Amino acid sequence: MDTLHATFFSLPVVWHNALVTLLTFVYVFSVPPLMDYLVTNHGLPRDISRKITHICAGSVIVFLPLYVDGDWSQYLNITVFAVWTLLLVQKGLFAADDDQAVKTMTRTGDKRELLKGTLYFVIVAMICGSIYYKSLEGVLAMAILGWGDGLAPVIGTRYGKMKYHVFSDKSVEGSIAFLVGSVAAGLFFVKLILPESFDPMRIIAISVIATIIEGLSPKEVDNLTIPLAVVLALKVI
Repeated sequence: MDTLHATFFSLPVVWHNALVTLLTFVYVFSVPPLMDYLVTNHGLPRDISRKITHICAGSVIVFLPLYVDGDWSQYLNITVFAVWTLLLVQKGLFAADDDQAVKTMTRTGDKRELLKGTLYFVIVAMICGSIYYKSLEGVLAMAILGWGDGLAPVIGTRYGKMKYHVFSDKSVEGSIAFLVGSVAAGLFFVKLILPESFDPMRIIAISVIATIIEGLSPKEVDNLTIPLAVVLALKVI
């Protein structure tokens, strides 16, 4: 193991970052087949498979500490999302109803859903991995968008009793799940990737703001409004 570790970190920077990028592809592209298997053979509800995929996609930032900074190849981290952008457009326009991505990443089985919230998510991920590469804005936006927005509808749909409506139906229980998931993911990923920026009270404050924005946002659009709120809030907090 020590030999493998030494070999990995002694590679030229470009090859090192390319190898890390390959790991992100293995990780990201292993999730849809697993979800498809669970949906098809074990009755996993579509909405849960969709949100597990959503959470796993947001968690791809766990690979960021492995990237060597200061070389153009650090931006290879967004390659997997660039590929998914092309795939989502293709599948959203032309996929069959039994397509793996349609079954595991949509609420209703309508392929056109892939051109809305899911597509917005991967576009945001590319922005966070390039313009906001290894910055507090990018890491916290992806952590909150991945875990907070991933958990909220799962809890809200199944356990939500106290409903409210602004632009879409939400529940207090779902919003609490969003806040808990956002805080937990924010603390974990910021500590992992940007330990010098680790400020629990600031992370909690940003998570509260993101929770409010999520509660006010229409469905699908929240994949844009949540990261935008995080970036703007960090400018004043």
